[in-house]
Amino acid sequence: MNILKAAPSAADSTVRAAVDGRASRWQSHREERRRELIKAARKAVHALGSEASMEDIAAAAGTSKSVFYRYFGDKAGLQQAVGEVVLSQMQRRIQEAAQSAQSPREGLYAMVSAYLQMAETSPNVYTFVTRYAPGEPESHNGAIAAAGALGHFFDSISDMIAMPMRQQLRAAPGKEAVIGFWPNAAIGLVRNAGEQWLASPDSAAKPGQEAMARQITDWLCFGIAPELQEPPVP
Repeated sequence: MNILKAAPSAADSTVRAAVDGRASRWQSHREERRRELIKAARKAVHALGSEASMEDIAAAAGTSKSVFYRYFGDKAGLQQAVGEVVLSQMQRRIQEAAQSAQSPREGLYAMVSAYLQMAETSPNVYTFVTRYAPGEPESHNGAIAAAGALGHFFDSISDMIAMPMRQQLRAAPGKEAVIGFWPNAAIGLVRNAGEQWLASPDSAAKPGQEAMARQITDWLCFGIAPELQEPPVP
């Protein structure tokens, strides 16, 4: 026996539309609230330090720790969320600078400069999004999640470094090793040199941000071979 389904009534459609509308508004509210919490967390970390606990961050944001756990799961989730915002801002700065770059070298300089500017603007936020710094007891799984989230941050920066080199070497045969291995090695140099520069006390010998960015860019492009050359004999 064939049973024909009754077509949905106008009343059913109205109810379904109302439910969908409420769900959409609720999702929009959650996304807006999440953005507000990320902004508040970034401000709190900037003021309190990279090891601020979830409770400290929540208090500075004027809410409870349970709210942050509800939106981000744990501290590793919050680190990842803040890191994604910082990374997005870096990408925008790099893209804007790259548009005016006249060469791959200038493109690299734009990336290094944006990286150092981000780190120098707020060392506490930089540390918060680039390394696991527990401010409260965390589970083993929490530590693994944090390591994965922060690893993604530097993987993304490695991809940014690779872009100008790919553009230059796209048509050059036999350069696959450069594209495959060099970006990860480069981000190690940028990160370690940048963090050492950031931690160094201010002195006449410490280069400014622009000079340090130029120096790191030269190391990426030319190594230290030019500095190892014997000085000319008078």
